[in-house]
Amino acid sequence: QVQLVESGGGLVQAGGSLRLSCAASGLALPFGSYVMAWFRQAPGKDREFVSSISWGGGSTYYADSVKGRFTISKDNAKNTVYLQMNSLKPEDTAIYYCAVGSDATATRVSKYYYWGQGTQVTVSS
Repeated sequence: QVQLVESGGGLVQAGGSLRLSCAASGLALPFGSYVMAWFRQAPGKDREFVSSISWGGGSTYYADSVKGRFTISKDNAKNTVYLQMNSLKPEDTAIYYCAVGSDATATRVSKYYYWGQGTQVTVSS
């Protein structure tokens, strides 16, 4: 079955950096055939789009709240998608999820069909 395993979360001070990874396995097609995305969910809030990357990695999309601070990348040889997060703010605190989809411009949760279990990111002020 499909597995998405996130890692790299943790506790960091405001202004710090973290790099999240998401390793995929069990996909029906080669990893390079899929759009990958990161979402996040803070306590008491809905899950929200953070960033996505096209199947080949040539196109990336970001939520306005993270634009200029976060960078998404994809290593198709390693079946892994990354999220480099710089200049972190307390409002970035959330559980971060990676997801598999087919449209890199999609920002709605319902457009993604496989999800990981999430990794906690906590930014202290």
